[in-house]
Amino acid sequence: MSIDTKTAGRVAKLARIAVPEDDLPRLADELNGILAFMEQLNEVDVDGVEPMTSVTPQRLKRREDVVTDGSQQEAVLANAPDAREGFFAVPKVVE
Repeated sequence: MSIDTKTAGRVAKLARIAVPEDDLPRLADELNGILAFMEQLNEVDVDGVEPMTSVTPQRLKRREDVVTDGSQQEAVLANAPDAREGFFAVPKVVE
């Protein structure tokens, strides 16, 4: 695929980039270079290669998934302006 100056101007307009008319041939050449590189990447054989999340092999630290009550009820409610019977007390909003 080759990009001409008309297409380069349309891409610049869609990207909302002000490109002077005399710079459009250079922009078209740069876009063609990007597309040529992408075509090179399409030629790489990636069959059997697992997708990576990082370039370095590492495993995230995991913790045991255990449900707890947090054991911090008093500490959390200490920040509340009004707490009653172990819960946040809020004003009534529906009549």
